[in-house]
Amino acid sequence: MMRTIRLGTSRLEVPEVAVGCMRMSSLDKAQAERFVQTALEAGANFFDHADVYGGGKCEEIFSDAVHMTASTREQLILQTKCGIRSGSFDFSKDHILTAVEGSLKRLKTEYLDVLLLHRPDALVEPEEVAEAFSQLENSGKVRHFGVSNQKPMQIELLKKYVTQPLVANQLQLSITNATMISNGINVNMGNEAAVDRDGSVLDYCRLKEITVQPWSPFQFGFFEGAFLGNDQFPQLNQKIDQIAKSHGVSDTTIAIAWLLRHPARMQPIIGTMNLTRLKDSCRASGVDLSREEWYEIYRAAGNVLP
Repeated sequence: MMRTIRLGTSRLEVPEVAVGCMRMSSLDKAQAERFVQTALEAGANFFDHADVYGGGKCEEIFSDAVHMTASTREQLILQTKCGIRSGSFDFSKDHILTAVEGSLKRLKTEYLDVLLLHRPDALVEPEEVAEAFSQLENSGKVRHFGVSNQKPMQIELLKKYVTQPLVANQLQLSITNATMISNGINVNMGNEAAVDRDGSVLDYCRLKEITVQPWSPFQFGFFEGAFLGNDQFPQLNQKIDQIAKSHGVSDTTIAIAWLLRHPARMQPIIGTMNLTRLKDSCRASGVDLSREEWYEIYRAAGNVLP
């Protein structure tokens, strides 16, 4: 049974593991239907989209695969993102409103449960974001709002004008991409791990009750590949396999369980289109790693404790 968490300060209960739809354009109709059905059977009814995924095709394929109807829609939690344009980022009021209309049409729904602003726009005018959010909320087209890839002061700037709670922040985080954790462990040290690249965003989100949604939970680098079963990470895979065996689960399950073990109560976004990995990821909701196991995996990834 998939456990749930509260998304930010909202009353929205969501599954611990969310399904990312970035690669859905690689599936044909039958494959997409099987994928969505597999996720729903595992209790993963939270689907993460973005208007740029597949140039909009991913949202279309999803709505066709789920055979969207009014009754079906009520069983789903749909999140999408906007703000990325070809060669630029755009958080202007006009773009946000236009992007949402496009997503609603492609998803065949009258409302979004969650809208996130995608990568930060250097030219953001927070007053315009506030106007767009209020218009979308008042019209019933978006129920909850959040951000993606933003650090604390960027969020604070938005919050000066935006009246709606920002319930989520989608950030890159995995066992091998854990700088937001490492800099908190290596406080006041002179090593590379002590460098704060994100303004202590993990602690900030915990303080402000913003749900962290880790993306690319199996990736190392920036989309350089999966670390599971990768010869570049022999010690990490040996340790993950050992712990997976002791729990009677797969290495995929342990990789997600490692994120879920953190007390920030994160909601990992699974980007795989592989049905076995999808099911194994969802099983992580029932696996509780010990403190010792969590740190063993952390150290096996090459992280050194001070």
